[in-house]
Amino acid sequence: MLSTGLVAQVMMPGGLGATGFHSPTIEDLFPPIFLFDGTPFAMNRIMLVRLILLSVFLLFAVLYVTRAKVVPGRAQGAFEFILNFCRVNIAEEIMGKTIGRKYAPLITTIFFTVLFMNIGGIIPGLNMAGTASPGLPLVLAVLAWVAFIYAGLKEQGAGAFLKSQLFPPGVPWPLYLLLTPIEAISTFVIRPFTLFVRLLANMISGHFMLALTLSATNYFVFYAVASLKPMAVLTLFAALAFTLFEILVACLQAYIFAILTSVYINLSVHAH
Repeated sequence: MLSTGLVAQVMMPGGLGATGFHSPTIEDLFPPIFLFDGTPFAMNRIMLVRLILLSVFLLFAVLYVTRAKVVPGRAQGAFEFILNFCRVNIAEEIMGKTIGRKYAPLITTIFFTVLFMNIGGIIPGLNMAGTASPGLPLVLAVLAWVAFIYAGLKEQGAGAFLKSQLFPPGVPWPLYLLLTPIEAISTFVIRPFTLFVRLLANMISGHFMLALTLSATNYFVFYAVASLKPMAVLTLFAALAFTLFEILVACLQAYIFAILTSVYINLSVHAH
């Protein structure tokens, strides 16, 4: 069991033994392992953040299921609003009611996963989004890619699905020698790759900006000479502004990821 002091050090942006001004670097995204080293369950700070955020989400979900009322309170109303938003405004609006209802659970799962993992970047003590390192965004992108292929194969069949994705209609046959490889790369490689990069890049940049402003504030307050200490007001204001902006980005990225997944599934189930 980790001591309180060790947990506090592990959860700090600079990791173990951080003092003074800590300029954020790429190493922040690959923190050292502090538990179960050398085993398949090796854990670093980002893994711990993900487990905490997952536990919080599961707690909210269990409370919603077990304490749901006919007349919802504020918390239940907010939870149901997001559920309906994912089902109606994302899945059904893009894919239609019939197909949308089939894939609404997947879209809702993706939305909540991205949202809760993103929010970790602005929670004091965590200071890191669960999506700010490559692993989770890659898993989510692969999940969307598998859903895209599965939906196309199930709804159209293999032949019709591949034809609709690789052979655009109305094109002279000789041009397919050029267009089909381009369509294959665009559809089966670039789409999941852009999902992965878009989410990862946004959360990494947010982490760096928050870490920079917060670390600068800490430096000016505790370590800078007296003449520079007023600069802490400026950096603190910047940190608060970036925090509000990151809340917006966290929600927006969850929405974009869910929207694009729905669009890709819709493209896979309908022949062009």
